[in-house]
Amino acid sequence: MIRQCFLAMLLLLSLPTVAGTAYQCTDASGKLSFQDKPCGAQQRQQVLQLDDSQPYTPAAPDTASTAAAAFTPPPPAPAPPASPLPTLYACVRATDGKTYTSEQGDPQPYQVPFGILGAGSLPLSKVYGGPGAAGASAPELNHGRVTPGLVANYYVWVQDQCRELTRAETCRSLRDAYDDNEEKLRRAFKSDQPPLEQREQQLRAQLRNC
Repeated sequence: MIRQCFLAMLLLLSLPTVAGTAYQCTDASGKLSFQDKPCGAQQRQQVLQLDDSQPYTPAAPDTASTAAAAFTPPPPAPAPPASPLPTLYACVRATDGKTYTSEQGDPQPYQVPFGILGAGSLPLSKVYGGPGAAGASAPELNHGRVTPGLVANYYVWVQDQCRELTRAETCRSLRDAYDDNEEKLRRAFKSDQPPLEQREQQLRAQLRNC
């Protein structure tokens, strides 16, 4: 009897929470079964009334699933803002005609020996030889003939000539500077890397405008 009551309770718990009638059937061997229609003629029948007055209690949510659903990955960090393109100049060195890139379009004048400009240096006979001498070119044969005054008198002021780069030329120059900085950064010791890393960030920000 106790076993039957226990089975009946399990049935009531497993049935949907709606009002209605259920039938407990017991066959000749004492085996219990439950159904929603009357028992067979050879079975002993007991009518059960189902009550839906009890409030519905939902199953507890899966904590792990809820936590996973509630987790929202943080948004990606915004890219650093682009920096305006710098104004760069292509300059021609006055002494040898070589071109270099500079941020200064009006470089300061500087002094160079007049002879290295190829504009007309002193004859060697005047520099190394005396009056009427043949003029040996080896300095060790005529020590003391070149005086400070002579050198000073043949120094001249020169200034490199510059022009502003176009936008395309500026971007190309920045890319070259970035590649050069990356090579230096790759080879640098850890203690020497901070200024190169700072330069890398600066060039990246400028290249975003290219």
